[in-house]
Amino acid sequence: MIPLHYAPEVEAAKAAGQPIVALESTIITHGMPYPQNVETAREVEQTVRDAGAVPATIAVIDGQIHIGLTDDQLEALAQAKDVAKLSRADFAACLATGGTGATTVSATMIAAHLAGIEVFATGGIGGVHRGAELSFDISADLQELAQTPVTVVAAGPKAILDIPKTMEVLETLGVPVIVYGQDTLPAFWSRESDIDAPLRMDDAADIAKAQRIRAALGLPGGQLVANPIPQADEIPATTLSPIIAQALEEAEAQGIDGKSVTPFLLDRIFTLTEGASLTANIALVLNNARLAAEIARNLV
Repeated sequence: MIPLHYAPEVEAAKAAGQPIVALESTIITHGMPYPQNVETAREVEQTVRDAGAVPATIAVIDGQIHIGLTDDQLEALAQAKDVAKLSRADFAACLATGGTGATTVSATMIAAHLAGIEVFATGGIGGVHRGAELSFDISADLQELAQTPVTVVAAGPKAILDIPKTMEVLETLGVPVIVYGQDTLPAFWSRESDIDAPLRMDDAADIAKAQRIRAALGLPGGQLVANPIPQADEIPATTLSPIIAQALEEAEAQGIDGKSVTPFLLDRIFTLTEGASLTANIALVLNNARLAAEIARNLV
């Protein structure tokens, strides 16, 4: 049995049967510079509390899985150097070698499930990268959604991905994609794409009920809830498309591949949008945290 180390707030919430929302830690270590990273992490956690649930930011510290971080741990992680970016493939190796790592979507889902946490709020999921027919670059997030029973609230697949192919893989894997409150799939920084919503729900209680029914049916895996970024905070797709195309061309020219692709693209898009992409990213994460807390409240 892998030991889990619970932050006092999370341990108390579990004992009291309170709703808990899992949060990933790569937003702290790989998403933005210090001190904005720790300030954003605290803001996301507080948003979950304000919405009636308890936040549990997940990370590996010195070979131990932490479910929820104290403020001192958040601060230390935000300033740490050479922190591993953990997915399903390297999660166990980091634990075995006593390493420190920030959890991506897939690793956060694994740890949340071990801890009995059923809802997880993130920014956007990984998926099928553009050019995957040549590179075979497909995020482990998709397979994780197909096998680990956690409801993931995101603003849709990241806009840098091949979104139609991502949706095709999710359909093949049997992952329900529920768009919250609209008939088209959101595309991360943009509220809408040209893809119809596979499923639409307008009530967090219905999303929670669907999760319970999936479990009763014996269906493996979780649900992806695609929550559109608030209209006031979005960057229209027409504005982003040429910027993303430029960033992709630069990545290819520089031979960027593997786990380095997403951080490189996000950094270039941040520069090319003069910081607007990061502002939008923070807004959508906060929005997802609110909805995740509401879903979690309906599961207790």
